[in-house]
Amino acid sequence: MFKLTLPDGSIKEYEDKKSVKELIADISEGLERASVGAVFNDRILGKHDTIDEDGTFKVVKFEDDEGKQIFWHSTAHLMAYAIQRLYPDTKFAIGPSIENGFYYDLDLEEQLTPDDLEKIEKEMKAIVKEGPVFERKVVSKEEAEELFKDEPYKIELIENLPADEEISIYKLGDFVDLCRGPHLENVKNIKAIKLTSVAGAYWRGDEKNKMLQRIYGISFPKKKELEEYLERIEEAKRRDHRKIGRELDLFSFREEGPGFPFFHPNGMIVRNELETFWRDLQIEKGYGEIKTPMILNEALWHRSGHWDHYRDNMYFTKIDGEDYAIKPMNCPGSILVYEQTMHSYRDFPIKLMEFGQVHRHELSGALHGLFRVRTFTQDDAHIFMLPSQIQEEVGKLIDLADELYNTFGFEYDVELSTRPEDSMGSDEQWDMAIDALRKALESKNMKYEINEGDGAFYGPKIDFHLRDAIGRTWQCGTIQLDFQMPERFELTYIDEDGEKKQPVMSHRALMGSMERFFGILVEHFAGKFPLWLAPVQVKVLPISDKFHDYAEKVTDELKANGLRAEFDERNEKIGKKIRDARMQRINYMVIVGEKEESAGNISVRSRSGEERGDVDLSDFIGELKEEIENKSID
Repeated sequence: MFKLTLPDGSIKEYEDKKSVKELIADISEGLERASVGAVFNDRILGKHDTIDEDGTFKVVKFEDDEGKQIFWHSTAHLMAYAIQRLYPDTKFAIGPSIENGFYYDLDLEEQLTPDDLEKIEKEMKAIVKEGPVFERKVVSKEEAEELFKDEPYKIELIENLPADEEISIYKLGDFVDLCRGPHLENVKNIKAIKLTSVAGAYWRGDEKNKMLQRIYGISFPKKKELEEYLERIEEAKRRDHRKIGRELDLFSFREEGPGFPFFHPNGMIVRNELETFWRDLQIEKGYGEIKTPMILNEALWHRSGHWDHYRDNMYFTKIDGEDYAIKPMNCPGSILVYEQTMHSYRDFPIKLMEFGQVHRHELSGALHGLFRVRTFTQDDAHIFMLPSQIQEEVGKLIDLADELYNTFGFEYDVELSTRPEDSMGSDEQWDMAIDALRKALESKNMKYEINEGDGAFYGPKIDFHLRDAIGRTWQCGTIQLDFQMPERFELTYIDEDGEKKQPVMSHRALMGSMERFFGILVEHFAGKFPLWLAPVQVKVLPISDKFHDYAEKVTDELKANGLRAEFDERNEKIGKKIRDARMQRINYMVIVGEKEESAGNISVRSRSGEERGDVDLSDFIGELKEEIENKSID
């Protein structure tokens, strides 16, 4: 006999082993028809799988994240079956589900093209009409090796499996794959399919291995869902920060420095406004700003633990025959600043902020605009605190994150990440740190998910996932609690009894990196920055050459009031000037002609298309200053 605990807390009892399909049907026949699988004790199962022990049981549909994993993993097998039919000599590697769809890595002599993807799609749809079912079978290692003797990638996977691991295969029609699952019962519900791209991928991500072809795809139970997804993809392309960065002359990348961004004057305006806003807010909250060296002796990185846990991502150099490292993180430098002074318990909390540039080695294939670079500036801060201050100070950090993200109109989700396998410190320290972060979140009545095993090597963390204007999520801010580095560096303070004690340290970066946050903002606003961030806030457009003097006078007045204004003195028709200003996403266009010059006022057209005539220039300047002061968002 075994018991299942359902999400509503109710319990169902069963005498004998049951399949997931039977268990769901026992709850509701209608639910069984709508479901794709279940989650049992945090493990995703397909309807083929069986259960005979106590545990928690949640039914999942396609709408659930776990349901999508089952659906998309099954579609990867469907695609592989279609490829086997069309290209019988293909050698198959792996085909997992991913965040948005699935892929399969293939060893195929023929270089696939977009036309080939359409052909594969057509074959997949033909298989769906045939309606084959997924069949699962457990085999011995010897049986698996015989079955896949002509599949070198599968053989390598089999040879690397732990000796005690169960080996399962899934059969779909004539296609057989080495796979843990789970899968759908059959392919009949895969109604909408789109193979999106083909790219190169090294086997097992190692550039020493053979380059394979990776086909990416997406699928849905309904055609309408696919259409909506493709529209979101097109909107994302329109918002691509690399494209908008070129259009607005914000930044660039050069072959001379792959992964090292070049910020142009327009980009520096946005970046400096961001930094000034964020610096001022932190100083208001009691932070002191520091600046630490970019290169420090290698011995420091051994002491901090980065050498053991992070050296593959670091760059090194020699100075006067000694080994040095270019910093990948700012925390050791901040610790050295702390060490410079003997502290009393009355000094705490000590809040040190730094816009610290770091360098981290990234594989060239992982580089992606401003989102994945080899050098970036963290909005880093390290808060040294008494153990008794942990909950209060972490609560203040949560409030600060909320204020930051609300400024830009972001909604966000929160995760609490726990101890990873590769970590430092005792169980007692980790339990204390995780409990402190949990209590701080709960004191703010904040909903959060547990992300098991994804903490930093020195401590657990709270991660903030932002949702942008089109619903995409971005992992940005992090608050990390650290008992390890204060211990490794033997940091102390004098307590009220005159005894030396060890402080607790928090690492905090809420933008995450200035570069990545910049790129996210470009896409979030589609390049239409709020007025306070805009590189050019006002474009003054004379109707013809004879009004240039008045246009220049208006421009000078705007600049004298601290506004970023430009005068379009080109010999072009006013219609083209307006179109060009709109293409440049200028917030406000000031149009001047005979009527405006005679009356001594202006006409204004906003980026949204609103038009106003007979506007007093002083009143307009006042309106813009108020909009900037309030950091209003369109």
